[in-house]
Amino acid sequence: MLNIVLVEPEIPQNTGNVARTCACIGARLHLVEPMGFAVTQRNLARAGCDYWDDVDIVRWSCADEFFEAHATDELHLFTGHVQASYASVSYGRDAYLVFGRESRGLDEAVMQRFASACVRIPMREGMRSLNLSNSVAIAAYEALRQQGWPNMA
Repeated sequence: MLNIVLVEPEIPQNTGNVARTCACIGARLHLVEPMGFAVTQRNLARAGCDYWDDVDIVRWSCADEFFEAHATDELHLFTGHVQASYASVSYGRDAYLVFGRESRGLDEAVMQRFASACVRIPMREGMRSLNLSNSVAIAAYEALRQQGWPNMA
C-alpha cells in the first residue's frame, strides 16, 4: 500500500484534502505530531473532511519516532532544495512519500540523513512551493502510474 506522510502539518484544510486523496487512491496516511491543529470533529467539518473515516490513518508522536521506525523502508522525501526530480525515481508498492510542514518543509537534519531519498517537483524559478495537498496528489499519482494503477478503476 502506498503511504503518504505529513510531518507536522499546520493547516487542517490541507490535511483534509490529503485525506480525501488517500481515500480515493487507497493510500495510508501517516500524521506526524505536533500538528498545527487538533483533530476534532469541528476542525474536520470545517476542513470539509467527510472522507476521514475512509482513510487508514497512523499517528506518530514525533518525527524521530516515524523516521526510526521506517529508516530502512523506501522513503521519498519531497523538498524544493534538491535537483532530483520526483519523476526520475521508481516507486515501489509500499513506498512512503514524505512531506514537511507548509511553512518550512522538512527539517534540514532529516533531509541530510536521507539525502539520497530527497526529490522535488519542478516549478518555475523564484516560486517558493506548491500547495501541500497539490504536491501530495502529483507525487501519489506518479507513483500509482508507475505501478500500473493498482486497485483503481
